[in-house]
Amino acid sequence: MSTVDLNAGDAPSSGSARDVPAGRPGDRHAYYVTGRRIVLWRHGQTEWNLEGRLQGQTDVPLDEIGREQAQTAARLLAALEPSVVISSDLDRAAETARALARLVKLEVELDEGLRETYVGTWQGLTDEEIKTKFPDEYAAWRKDHYHQRRGGGEVEAEVADRAVAAIERALERVPDRGTLVVVTHGGTARVSIARLLNLPEQLTGVLGGLSNCCWSILGEGHRGWRLLEHNAGSLPEPVIGDDANDTEDADDADDGDDGDDGDA
Repeated sequence: MSTVDLNAGDAPSSGSARDVPAGRPGDRHAYYVTGRRIVLWRHGQTEWNLEGRLQGQTDVPLDEIGREQAQTAARLLAALEPSVVISSDLDRAAETARALARLVKLEVELDEGLRETYVGTWQGLTDEEIKTKFPDEYAAWRKDHYHQRRGGGEVEAEVADRAVAAIERALERVPDRGTLVVVTHGGTARVSIARLLNLPEQLTGVLGGLSNCCWSILGEGHRGWRLLEHNAGSLPEPVIGDDANDTEDADDADDGDDGDDGDA
């Protein structure tokens, strides 16, 4: 029976140590992934978060708790030794990103494609205020989250289009087995994850929201991106137990194909 070294990424296909790819820093947290990682990290807390106000693309700064959250999370994420850090250009995300960038000595690359969903006339309002001012719009949105333009703003597919384009541009600069950290907003992170996982639009809702300064991690495997962690506030642990065997067997099955990446 072979032993799988999580530091090596994939399960070895033979007994030769030369067949095992070299580990990368932090791979004790990496599960069975063969390529790059994406960390989608939501910004820290703002006053509008506490008040329940829809922020959208309003440039609301972090509050004091949000700054502390960013510093605490940054110390954890620094252990993954990111290769590239990109961020929404809105201040609450950019300040969160800078907390990590200072530790890992990288520049934050700002990209407005990572902004939160634009929600037009709903921005700055609480849920109760929206229901009072725009009852028909609100009712229509509750029935169909995917195609209704809240406040005349964006639909989810448009947000995913621009955000994933920004992520893919950044990935071109991430080396094999490197890590990209994407600092963004709750709604933008959720629809980006769904798009990267090729989830049908109607299944986007199975992904819960991200808490302030929590993150999700995607790993690049033989069959595309895999969700490793969601709404996490600590580094991932290795998969152990019965499910670990299922994961390993699935990856080994892909090793035997003719070079195709499986479900392209």
